[in-house]
Amino acid sequence: MNSTSLPTMFFIGNDLNVNRLGYGAMRLTGQPGNFGRYADWEAGKQLLRRAIELGVNFIDTAESYGPGDNEELIASALYPYPDDLVIATKGGVLKTAPDSIRADGSSKSLRRSCEASLQRLKIDQIDLYQLHRPDPNVSFAESIETLAELQREGKIRHIGLSNVTISQIEAARQIAKIASVQNRLNLAERAGEEVLDFCTQHNIAFIPYAPLGAHPLKRGAPLANTEGTLTEIAAHHDMKPNQIALSWMLHRASNIIVIPGTTTISHLEENIAAASIALTADDIKLLNEAQAF
Repeated sequence: MNSTSLPTMFFIGNDLNVNRLGYGAMRLTGQPGNFGRYADWEAGKQLLRRAIELGVNFIDTAESYGPGDNEELIASALYPYPDDLVIATKGGVLKTAPDSIRADGSSKSLRRSCEASLQRLKIDQIDLYQLHRPDPNVSFAESIETLAELQREGKIRHIGLSNVTISQIEAARQIAKIASVQNRLNLAERAGEEVLDFCTQHNIAFIPYAPLGAHPLKRGAPLANTEGTLTEIAAHHDMKPNQIALSWMLHRASNIIVIPGTTTISHLEENIAAASIALTADDIKLLNEAQAF
């Protein structure tokens, strides 16, 4: 059966044109728990530069990755930035240890986080600034109103959300334009598909985290080593299972921007190559129907 067409670009907020296979920089931090400075700083810089060479123009990070160290590494490697590079970061989460992390969506915290990210990234405006997660102890409206104020002040260009429900997206849209949503979703974990479908209907970029199923406190991606339908389709295309898993996400909806993370250039190159895979309608049907990987 003929392969399906695969859009390669998406406009975030209707004006930021990005390649739909980007890079999630979270792994370039200390371990465990993405805590502390990345152990091989120079290797991290080389990997980021290689990503740009391969056409990546969307990089996702967050203040809590380190905290702060990940943003500093990006600036160290890539500043002054290419004109088309879009850097997305997140605020509203405080991390003091690998296993000590909590939301703080207060106006004071978000303002401090935003200002600190601007300084670490060496920029005057953040392309896409995302609320890392809703804070149960702070009014959700307060968090969004603060982001809207920062946007009016010119400190952020577009507002994004992460770890949210449809009702929260709708509530946020009453206060400000929402350009993106970043929730967990991958071939084996599909609880986020209703949110994805909502975003697709409203032309909101959907940025699935853990696109290969990796756990934040564990190494490795479960979908990279598997058996069954995924492996069979991978063999047919002469690709690896993780590449097919990423390609499935790109085929799933045209507003998806996939951000696989890795610490090696060889895996980076594998991930980027997934954007060139043309899955057939039969491939997609089998992957959609498969229950286990």
